[in-house]
Amino acid sequence: MAEAKGVLIYGEVAKAKLSLSTTELLGCGRKLADQLGQDVRAVLVGSGISGFAQEAIAFGADKVCVIDDPLLKDYQTDPYVSVMEKVVKQLMPRILLLGQNSTGRDLAPRLAFRLGTSVTTDCVDLVIDPESKLLLQTKPVYGGNALATFTGNSFPQVATVRARAMSPLKPDPSRKGERMTMEAGLDPSAIRTKVVERVDAEGTRLEDVDVVITGGRGIGSAEGFKKLEELAKILKGAVGATRPPCDNQWVPAEAQIGITGKIVAPKLYIAVGVSGATQHIGGCSGSRTIVAINKDPDANIFREAHFGVVGDWKAVLPAFTGKVKELLSR
Repeated sequence: MAEAKGVLIYGEVAKAKLSLSTTELLGCGRKLADQLGQDVRAVLVGSGISGFAQEAIAFGADKVCVIDDPLLKDYQTDPYVSVMEKVVKQLMPRILLLGQNSTGRDLAPRLAFRLGTSVTTDCVDLVIDPESKLLLQTKPVYGGNALATFTGNSFPQVATVRARAMSPLKPDPSRKGERMTMEAGLDPSAIRTKVVERVDAEGTRLEDVDVVITGGRGIGSAEGFKKLEELAKILKGAVGATRPPCDNQWVPAEAQIGITGKIVAPKLYIAVGVSGATQHIGGCSGSRTIVAINKDPDANIFREAHFGVVGDWKAVLPAFTGKVKELLSR
């Protein structure tokens, strides 16, 4: 990879458009490429995704490589790693960025191993070192209690980026770019798994909303979470939870936020009855504004929160919800 050049974005399509994480990666990649004086390329892998190339260009890509094959309809590790290895070896990027989601977490380390390079996962900041021109990759460590910056001399420099850590550019539909296609070259017999059914989770994904209302053990029951759902609906957000409510089946397991659950970074994060354990803080510390409601004035969550209310959530939350309704009705 001695001639490695440019920034390559692994793009994903969700609900008939580029995913939010992809547009964020394109915005980040554009800034990095401009610092290097190089270009931004995106790669779209899947089935029936050829029509999204122009959207990637509108969000900042200079070139888009499309690999459209029926065998790539659903994400599966073996074929996707094989295809991406082929793409990267042909395009030879200096930097390769993927989203810190279920696909990126699975694909990035395997791909980095195939390419003989390193990977830094869950990055919240990426900049180009002005002297070495290497990518400086910053990520939370020790459960989100500190930030560490990593780099390496091998190419491509591979990183996965936390959702909401970067901002997408304003799309420009008139922007021009180059579109290229590449054959997947897959052998169907080499694909060891088969997707027999796909069931999409109901409701709004926690990673996609600007407001998250999270309940902890202090909520006390599944009935209590209905109060959180009321506020989330008003604010057009979603409800999350710490691990105990999920373990007690008050809410679905996919609602868990934390190092062993989902990592979110909304504009507003309201923690209700949440103690603030390190495992949970690691999943929400990237939120722009954290509001905590807890009756324990010494709860760790207040060390992380930008605003806090000490009191019983059963009294505080209804009053807060009522005030929000009043303000929105004006």
